[in-house]
Amino acid sequence: MFRLFALVSVWLLTLGCGPDAPVPVPLPPAATPAPAPVGTRRFLALGDSYTIGQGVPAADRWGVQLAWLAQAEGLRKPDIIARTGWTTEQLREAIVAANPPASYELVSLMIGVNNQFQGLPLAEYRNDFRELLHMAIRLAGGRPGRVLVLSIPDWGQSRVGRSHAQASISQEINQFNAAARQECTAAGVAFLDITDLTRTTGYDPAQFAPDGLHYSGLHMQQWAIRALPVVRRLVQ
Repeated sequence: MFRLFALVSVWLLTLGCGPDAPVPVPLPPAATPAPAPVGTRRFLALGDSYTIGQGVPAADRWGVQLAWLAQAEGLRKPDIIARTGWTTEQLREAIVAANPPASYELVSLMIGVNNQFQGLPLAEYRNDFRELLHMAIRLAGGRPGRVLVLSIPDWGQSRVGRSHAQASISQEINQFNAAARQECTAAGVAFLDITDLTRTTGYDPAQFAPDGLHYSGLHMQQWAIRALPVVRRLVQ
């Protein structure tokens, strides 16, 4: 009986291995989620000393810190067109000279403190700022929703600012920021107020660069953290 069972088993196996038997197909490996894009979104930062991070290492610049926080969104470290002391007119001239491509996924703009410091007219600032805003939109591929404007810090609350008329500085900064906000609203551009953060430094040395006027990486980190949810919405 056992011999008969063995012969039948061999016969069945032979039938299964014949030329017409289906050949097993290996299953494909399980799909894995695609990694987040790395450095796929170009970022251009326009401005003055606050954008270039006067007095601090490059890694401490607010825009660089923002790019680090927004790695999951694929934001690159920013290209920067900024210099200490620049007014709106000087920034506009620098952008024209640099002629950057109109292909950025995010463009930030932070300008005006030197207009205020030099006593330049508010009306002149508004006109220049409006032109800079249109330039920023063009550099963002014509998309207002990819432009972010940061308000002007209140340097009167810095350690150096203590020797100036603080109330007057704050009032003028408010006027310049109000003009910028109005222009952003008209153009459909996001406006981020960080001025309040600069008014709570309490002259703490840790909040300032060594010159006592510009801001430390620790302080500018607050700007980047506040900008992060806005940027996530803009580039989604």
